[in-house]
Amino acid sequence: MPDKLYAIVDIETTGGRASRDKITEIAIVLHDGYEIIDTFETLINPETYIPYGITELTGISQEMVEDAPKFYEVAKEIVELTEGCVFVAHNVRFDYGFLRAEFKRLGYSYSRKQLCTVRLSRKTIPGLGSYGLSSLIRYMGIEVNNRHRAMGDAMATAELFRRIMEAQENKTEVKSMVNMGIKESKLPKNLSIADIHALPEECGVYYMHDVEGKVVYVGKSIDIKKRIASHFAEQTNKAARLQELVHDITFELTGSELIALLLESHEIKRIRPPVNRAQRSRRFPFAVHYYYNDDGFICFDVARVMAKDRSKYHLLSEYPKPGIAKGRLNMILEDFELCAKFCNVQKGSGPCFNYHISKCHGACAGKEDRDSYNERAHEALESLTAIFKENFFLLDKGRNDDEKAVVLVKDGNYQGFGYIDANGQVDLTTLHDSITFYEGNPETTRIIQSYLSKHSEVKVIRID
Repeated sequence: MPDKLYAIVDIETTGGRASRDKITEIAIVLHDGYEIIDTFETLINPETYIPYGITELTGISQEMVEDAPKFYEVAKEIVELTEGCVFVAHNVRFDYGFLRAEFKRLGYSYSRKQLCTVRLSRKTIPGLGSYGLSSLIRYMGIEVNNRHRAMGDAMATAELFRRIMEAQENKTEVKSMVNMGIKESKLPKNLSIADIHALPEECGVYYMHDVEGKVVYVGKSIDIKKRIASHFAEQTNKAARLQELVHDITFELTGSELIALLLESHEIKRIRPPVNRAQRSRRFPFAVHYYYNDDGFICFDVARVMAKDRSKYHLLSEYPKPGIAKGRLNMILEDFELCAKFCNVQKGSGPCFNYHISKCHGACAGKEDRDSYNERAHEALESLTAIFKENFFLLDKGRNDDEKAVVLVKDGNYQGFGYIDANGQVDLTTLHDSITFYEGNPETTRIIQSYLSKHSEVKVIRID
């Protein structure tokens, strides 16, 4: 009996996005590292339109899949065939991602160890101009029948895999990739590679516990398994400490990356795990503020602000450490080409250094008028403002297709999050009743602002 079985998979689809498009054909070649031991292939009715360009590429037409089984009709067979196998594909993220998406629509979490023959080829055959399947087929002289059909490409990938596996040193490389770069000797004593592979490839917050059950580290990731694996694959002091302390791992799935970020921030402040360094602070005494100088120019500065003195400042954003506040101010200075002297980054007489390197328009040298400068400074001010001016709900992806994540911002601050039925009625009462309340702070405000700036797909429902 071979040590390991490999399920070499290729799929054809209606397009390139797993969240939207569907599988039209699948082929599975079972391999023991030396030879093929079984095969499986079938067309699949995607229950949706196959674009003309896809038909031209693959030869799979609407008529061909009309009487083919739907995915749910072959799902059990796919699970059984690949059970206990390493999932192998050329660009494994594509094929594996589509299968996971199809299973997720059925309410099933499909999880397998993975191996990408693109990455494997790069490691074992360095120096090629391209590592696409067509290029490797030509380079290695592999005979292919039915290119761009699932079984044809799966058989070509299987032959590529067999040839790579012929060298003993490549078997070591394969083991390293399957183990996600983790040396088993570097894992904590109570955890195995199988335990890591059993973790979800989902978005959420994870907790690392010591032998007494106390949380020693909290993190978040859009792929919990991959992130935790990276902790133990790294050669750092933190990785060594986690190896020494961690006895168990638990997690909470969030679906939404925004909620994962907010929950992680809350949990680090609540638990204060010893291995976490960032986000532990509960105080934000350093602030970026603005004022007008004697000539009417908007100026910025960083100050340590005591509670009794807050009314004396026009506060824009608050931070736990002065270095973080100064770093944010420097970023604004660069982004809006402001004057280093008017941002109190540079002292002394004469024009600022940035003017001499053409990064300041010359307000400090009498070369730019007040109105022109203040127009950019106002934009910078808006960018720095850390207090929301409106009340609103945010709707993001949930933990499954049947729910939506909800985040509430009210009275200028983050209030909490929850989940609603994606197919149910969405009204303000339903949204408000879904919220579990959490304490907001300047950090959660910046998390939400940053997320909104990068994710235009998030729905905003404003509250009057």
